[in-house]
Amino acid sequence: MTETVVIAELSKGKISSTTNELVTAASKLGSNCTIVVPCTESTVANEASNITGASKVIAAKSPVFANYDAAAWAEAIDAVAPSGIIITSASAQSKDLAARLAARRSISVIQDVIEIEGTTLSTPIYSGKAIQNVSLSGNTAISVRANVFAPAENTGNCEVQVIDTTGNVATALKEMVQRASQRLDVSEANIIISGGRGMGTPANFSHLEEIADKLGAAVGASRAAVDTWDEIPHSMQVGQTGKTVNPNLYIAVGISGAIQHLAGMRSSKYIVAINKDADAPIFQHADYGIVATWEDALPVLSSSLSGLLG
Repeated sequence: MTETVVIAELSKGKISSTTNELVTAASKLGSNCTIVVPCTESTVANEASNITGASKVIAAKSPVFANYDAAAWAEAIDAVAPSGIIITSASAQSKDLAARLAARRSISVIQDVIEIEGTTLSTPIYSGKAIQNVSLSGNTAISVRANVFAPAENTGNCEVQVIDTTGNVATALKEMVQRASQRLDVSEANIIISGGRGMGTPANFSHLEEIADKLGAAVGASRAAVDTWDEIPHSMQVGQTGKTVNPNLYIAVGISGAIQHLAGMRSSKYIVAINKDADAPIFQHADYGIVATWEDALPVLSSSLSGLLG
């Protein structure tokens, strides 16, 4: 059977549930799944040892993993990961890493996989307007979109091997300064509520945040909102030049539905659109549509959620 190597996805220093989804994807491609956990403290890898389907966990321990640096991470992981099919998530960082690892190992790379049938992988192309099927042959690096495969259970118990990779890296990013945020990243969330320029001002995004807090959702934004207001960071942008998301529920508020935005969220399981323009393109792709201003719709939605969720 084919060897598979899952590069664990971490969130705030812990193993993300996305890693469980990657193990499920790996089980469709072969056996002997090894999970490589990039970490500064090897104890983080203990969580991965419980994932059902993993045969081995490698804790790749190095101070370079404190902050993402493409070259340093690729070199450190390449030094410890066994040969086989490399599987990462389809976050911006992990897609970058998958490409780097593929280049180092002189293997092909397939990004944004949404389905696996035997050795055939399906990925969206042309901004999601079509699906291409790629036949897998030999070792390859692939990235898998979140919320596509069911997460593997945490009923396993496999060996954890700690490998110090510090000496394998020539350069590393020492410090990264980021805007502090306690919210979910849109690329990891099962529920997303996004705002566009129709929200009027960046201050009005607080109404989206209020609903997000009730739903346990992430807050996203359209490119128009990000480009217009400095207060809305690019990390929130959903779309062709932002992040591609695949949540169970996507709520678009004040977003017209430009093709660039649709490219990043059209694969959501359910789409709810709130827009005052009945002819907005977003309604053509929405499962549920509300023709109203956000000022009228959001207070009603917030009140209804409070009644349902307490």
